[in-house]
Amino acid sequence: MQAIGIDLGGTRIKGVLINSNGDILQELITGTLAYDQQWKKDVKEIYMSLSKYTTEKYVVGLSAPGIPNDQNTAIAFLPNRLDGIEGFIWTDALEADTYVVNDAIAALSAEASFGAAQNCENAVLITIGTGVGGAILINKKIYQGAFQKAGHIGHMSVDMEGDPDICGMPGSLEEAIGNYSVAKRSNGKFNDTLELIQAMKNNDPIAIEIWHKSVKALAISISSISNIISPEKIVLAGGITKAGDALMSPLRTFMDQFEWRPGGKQVKIDLATFSDKAGAIGAAAFALEKTK
Repeated sequence: MQAIGIDLGGTRIKGVLINSNGDILQELITGTLAYDQQWKKDVKEIYMSLSKYTTEKYVVGLSAPGIPNDQNTAIAFLPNRLDGIEGFIWTDALEADTYVVNDAIAALSAEASFGAAQNCENAVLITIGTGVGGAILINKKIYQGAFQKAGHIGHMSVDMEGDPDICGMPGSLEEAIGNYSVAKRSNGKFNDTLELIQAMKNNDPIAIEIWHKSVKALAISISSISNIISPEKIVLAGGITKAGDALMSPLRTFMDQFEWRPGGKQVKIDLATFSDKAGAIGAAAFALEKTK
């Protein structure tokens, strides 16, 4: 069986046609246009174009920000973004059975099906970019939890005295390491994570202090997740992971400090296999899994 996966993002819409092995057979990308909800028409156009490339039976998955409904037929909650998406039934719009999934869950679905978490029974994915998201795999199944809210790791508190994030959580991981808060964390000295890391590599003491504090918060969060869920692997995704060793080296040091390792056993931390196509591939993989 084949699958069409569409990732509806804030700036781009990406579509792929894959086979059951995760091989990309065709792909399409367009910009996300907000006026008059043009993105709805563009998603359908991408779907129709990709469907012409296959004569086999296929399923459809759609990845988007927000919390899906219990049936995974629509995004139920996404305030202040993509006006018109809440409650929009994609099966009706595309005239094909369509499974709708949160974008972070789609990323984990891609990794669990074809990537870094492929052989894991239990795994957690953390996306570190503009904000921080996440998803959970338990017994080889994506765990969405009650109200489809599971995996919002960015809203884990790492500082009870910190400022509240968009969900009201004080001192969240998202506030501590998300790209959107760099200017705030540096009192306006740095505009984004790339600038911050470059300054750190140039031995700027303020940049080193800010970055290490952020990575420390990530290590504490991963250690907490390890204590609660005990996965064999944590997969890190998102734009900030492009920092490479500038991220992984201090993270390993902090994990040595904070992770509880009974019997010497520790959680493995890997970078994600997929990058900008993870949402589309994962949406397709999620749909394939739903049809088993």
